[in-house]
Amino acid sequence: MVTKTTLLDETAIRRALTRIAHEILEKNKGVADCTFIGIRTRGIYLARRISDKIAEIEGESVPVGDIDITSYRDDLGGDSVRGRSRSVDSSLVAGRKVILFDDVLYTGRTVRAAMDALIDGGRPQMIQLAVLIDRGHRELPIRADYVGKNIPTSKLESIEVSLTEVDGKDEVTITGKRGES
Repeated sequence: MVTKTTLLDETAIRRALTRIAHEILEKNKGVADCTFIGIRTRGIYLARRISDKIAEIEGESVPVGDIDITSYRDDLGGDSVRGRSRSVDSSLVAGRKVILFDDVLYTGRTVRAAMDALIDGGRPQMIQLAVLIDRGHRELPIRADYVGKNIPTSKLESIEVSLTEVDGKDEVTITGKRGES
């Protein structure tokens, strides 16, 4: 039986992002030398929201950029040519602490591609990862530094993140057959 269940509503997403903002501030002892980079599409909106939240808390803004990792993916097949996408502005990356944002962490392949694209844009001091949802099933040794919510899933399930900026609402849902793998 296929089901669709809401896991996070607008309030829960706001709370998770506020918590991530505080964790970033604590771990980095502020945001000096930090840059937020959002993986297209929804990662950029998460990065912007957390940057805005940090500006409210600390009164200090964090530079925000986005990255399109399409041509860096190793699992999409086709005619992708490495480095063909616009890489991130090197002034946002070189020598800075980069916090990379994505909506869902699953196999780790998107994050690996994003790290390749970031490094092509310059050599960061360090890269940290923030995700709204970690659903497990990693194929690469990648772990998020900041997680809004861990949601163990089966491979038959899918997580859908909806954000107001793209979808007109804030919501995280899970769809699929529960209990099967």
